[in-house]
Amino acid sequence: MSDESRDARRDWEQAVLEPALAKRAERQTRFTTPSGLEVERLYGPWDQAGAGDQASYDETLGYPASYPFTRGVQPTMYRGRYWTMRQYAGFGSASETNERFRYLLEKGQTGLSVAFDLPTQMGLDPDHPMSLGEVGRVGVSISTMADMEALLAGIPLDRVSTSMTINSTAPILLAMYIAVAEKQGVDRSVLRGTVQNDVLKEYIARGTYIFPPAGSMRLITDLFAFTAREVPKWNPISISGYHLREAGSTAVEELGIMMANAVAYVEAAMAAGLDVDAFAGNLSFFFSCHNNFLEEIAKFRAARRLWARLMKERFGAKQARSMMLRFHTQTSGVTLTAQQPENNVMRVAYQAMAAAFGGTQSLHTNSWDEALALPTQASALNALRTQQVLAHETGIADTIDPFAGSYVVEAWTDRIEEQAVALMKKIEEAGGAVAAIEKQLPQQLIADSSYRYQLEVEHGERKIVGVNTQQESKAVAIDVFKVDPETSARQSAAVKDVRARRDGAATQRALDALTEAARGDAALMPLIVDAVKAYASVGEISDAFRGVFGTYSEGG
Repeated sequence: MSDESRDARRDWEQAVLEPALAKRAERQTRFTTPSGLEVERLYGPWDQAGAGDQASYDETLGYPASYPFTRGVQPTMYRGRYWTMRQYAGFGSASETNERFRYLLEKGQTGLSVAFDLPTQMGLDPDHPMSLGEVGRVGVSISTMADMEALLAGIPLDRVSTSMTINSTAPILLAMYIAVAEKQGVDRSVLRGTVQNDVLKEYIARGTYIFPPAGSMRLITDLFAFTAREVPKWNPISISGYHLREAGSTAVEELGIMMANAVAYVEAAMAAGLDVDAFAGNLSFFFSCHNNFLEEIAKFRAARRLWARLMKERFGAKQARSMMLRFHTQTSGVTLTAQQPENNVMRVAYQAMAAAFGGTQSLHTNSWDEALALPTQASALNALRTQQVLAHETGIADTIDPFAGSYVVEAWTDRIEEQAVALMKKIEEAGGAVAAIEKQLPQQLIADSSYRYQLEVEHGERKIVGVNTQQESKAVAIDVFKVDPETSARQSAAVKDVRARRDGAATQRALDALTEAARGDAALMPLIVDAVKAYASVGEISDAFRGVFGTYSEGG
């Protein structure tokens, strides 16, 4: 900061600011973001190291599609193509969800995003006793390839990109997707999409884990190798901060913990013999977007730069694509309120705009009624239209990284990156992501942040319209979506019918081969594909792995 700038700022404070404060104090004595970043009264060049210096600009910002990718991963960003509009959907049976998919595609959705029910996520068939009451409730029930065929009926898999939010059973669901595509005549080499496949965050924040970390990491890295070889356009993982944030983490913790997990995945893949540039270009990320507009934009920009530096400096990646952080964003479910739920339309719109300003590659906008139930068809369409208005009517997609050069956004981009790196170092000192999870370090950080935020809401320090300010005494009746109560019985009958009709001996041979491979070090994915083609179920394949890897419970 030059002497002239320092003098000018001091003169402004004395002549303008201090008399104004003497007449009227500010709303509060201290302003902070939900991550605890101190919000200064005014930002300027003094908040940026090397502001105006070309060498500093090239090192910290640069240009789109160029290291360190702060300003975006594509040369023209949304001027060339809008982000993928990918509405998350899934409920009841495969045929019911297929109807919702086809409806949204007809209305302009540009990618599929599949929600699976809890039994599918936990490797249980619908007729398992533990599945009772959960079949088709929070996502679609998929047990065998027959369900996947019904889910994807009439959908051109060579032209549609599909994201599947599935973790412990991700290899099984991807194998089913590949098998259905090939039955449609679509070669696996042209398939595009993502499986979440991020089990570490399940141990931290969500709980749909099955196997201990060693078994989980074996399946994950096996999937990395298989997709690099057989399904080159497929992203074998979506390293997720979303669920960390939904559990109560701050934006900084979301970034720092997910990056520590990403380091663990890269290290495991390289230890398994994979070259970093053979798989890193297909790693993808998944962020939440909350209500603090500028903090979220800064977070996305910081994430790109942090990942680029990690891949180049720590892992020695040579290809630009390996250093590009490509990410999907979902607006935040936990910020939606059951009180005055119509207000959620505005929350979702602002969050979606922040994601676009932050340079997301694909986006899901939550429906306004999701604090009450699964979205209705009408509310899902409203959420899709929110994206379309944003893309076509606001003009924000017409220039690249519009907030670049904003004093506050650049300052916060720097600070979020610095604080995320400090958190990663803390996790590293605990032995890395897996060891830190076993020591409950990230879990405790998130629990503390969640508790602190809840206290701020209860004390009125964080205002939430309709909850602790501007309340209405009269509740509004809302028609909510209800899953057919007969879904569980129908799905149980369907899986029993598949078991009765398939070649049982062939299915058993496929499961035996898979079990034997799991006991050794052979590649697993080709055998999983064989098993699903023999109509082995999600539960049966998961049981084969349970028999070898064991199961995991929190605390060991």
